[in-house]
Amino acid sequence: MRKLSIYLICGFWLCISCKNETAPAEPEAHSETADTFVWEAANLYFLLTDRFHNGNTANDLNLSRDAETGVLRGFEGGDLAGITQKIEEGYFTDLGINAIWFTPVVEQIHGAVDEGTGNTYAYHGYWAKDWTALDPNFGTYEELETLIKTAHAKDIRIVMDVVLNHTGPVTDDDPFWGESWAIQKPQCTYQGYETTVPCTLVANLPDIKTASTEEVELPEFLVEKWKKEGRYETEIQELENYFTTNNLPRTPRNYLIKWLTDYVRELGIDAFRVDTVKHVDESAWADLRTQADLAFADWKEKNPNEVLDDNTFFMLGEVYGYGIGGGRDYNFGDKTVDYFANGFDNLINFQFKYDAKGDYETMFKDYDSILHHSLEGKSILNYATSHDDGDPFDKDRIKAYETGTKLLLTPGLSQVYYGDEIARPLIIEGAQGDANLRGNMPWSLLDSTETKQVLTHWQRLGRFRRDHPAVGAGRHEMLQQEPYVFSRTFDKDDLKDTVVIGLDLPKGEKSIPVAKLFAEGSTLKDTYSNTEVPVQNGMVKLNTPETIVLLEKTK
Repeated sequence: MRKLSIYLICGFWLCISCKNETAPAEPEAHSETADTFVWEAANLYFLLTDRFHNGNTANDLNLSRDAETGVLRGFEGGDLAGITQKIEEGYFTDLGINAIWFTPVVEQIHGAVDEGTGNTYAYHGYWAKDWTALDPNFGTYEELETLIKTAHAKDIRIVMDVVLNHTGPVTDDDPFWGESWAIQKPQCTYQGYETTVPCTLVANLPDIKTASTEEVELPEFLVEKWKKEGRYETEIQELENYFTTNNLPRTPRNYLIKWLTDYVRELGIDAFRVDTVKHVDESAWADLRTQADLAFADWKEKNPNEVLDDNTFFMLGEVYGYGIGGGRDYNFGDKTVDYFANGFDNLINFQFKYDAKGDYETMFKDYDSILHHSLEGKSILNYATSHDDGDPFDKDRIKAYETGTKLLLTPGLSQVYYGDEIARPLIIEGAQGDANLRGNMPWSLLDSTETKQVLTHWQRLGRFRRDHPAVGAGRHEMLQQEPYVFSRTFDKDDLKDTVVIGLDLPKGEKSIPVAKLFAEGSTLKDTYSNTEVPVQNGMVKLNTPETIVLLEKTK
């Protein structure tokens, strides 16, 4: 895999306004579990690489991508260097984030596609041209390596977004990979398994033959590209070593798996978020997981001083339409598939935004029951907003506090979509369709007192979740219905964690029952108000202006 940037910078344009001001962080919690990472309880931040923060204006324009585009349909300047800057500034740490997922950064198609909304470039990262190189608009291999090392130094894991299902569209600058590698039709009609998997998602999005058992040669355009870049011999030797060592046939599936797991083996990527899962033969995901596990173990063995913990590689998937209510299976109508049995630890929960319209206890209790029974040993990722869901939980951004409370306190993993924590607008003048969901991160909003207050709310909840695996992965129990108080307890592999949480409490004086969980005379801390209180007669009494209480044991 190539590790050096080979493109000349063609020019640059003005950086988006990306101010560094953020709401002041409050004191860190010092719970016994604060330094413990559990994937099943992770607080994950998802961002579009091109839209988060421009850390290097010198890479804003490359590959003659200078055609006029529709609103927010071109590259805006965000890059790997920008993400690294925000990690260094402590933005993610203050927010309680312990895993970052950013959109794919491999080299994208060079040309633009007119989707009826004006020219569109591959700013989103899902139109790959060469999986072995990084796209110069996102940054260099060295900048990716720096990002990962910087994140790991802050105890933040990196989730790489991977695409195995399709190449990028065919353009004048981006040839078709060839009939031995991909198909251009039929187009999926989604009537069942066969009309969802071995077909193209949309027109002009060639579908990789991931189910094929036939060995293939590299596409001629890729061979010519590597030769021009001076790395053909290196890439060919690596492929020879990989296929020989693993005794694998040279199928399209195995080429892509090799290229994707190289990033794990060389850089220590902690997890994959897998795109378009249900459109690929499920056995391909099991193969990807096998090779990712081997690659992660290899990286750990070669980099013992950089290993964060004993966690194995983690893989979460986008099975569009999957909901926690379905348990382990996804139903195509004529066939069900258990993706958890095919490499995945976690699936994105598309059901959360509907469940979140109801009351806390119903959702918390239902999720607890499913996660600790039919999904025992697996997990789900909840989200309120995403990059391609045109009907988010709070489209008008009028429920920023409620969104944060429900998302960050619901059992399972939480996905904070960039800007959720500051109520980033999701309706943008002139934008059409999903472009509204993909605006630039409006850092200047942090000049507003109101925005800082929203961010502070998300920070307090996020840090509590990060520091307590019980919040996302523990057992849920309601302690009091009115006003609402509940506990979460986690006990696994000698790690024990207990918290008590109160919501919609009265402002001022309030009493919280804790007798079943904390000993008489012990000291608890409400991290939401940063107040310590003793346990007396099985209760703690507080007098704060807040309606939320987040209790942890301090001594």
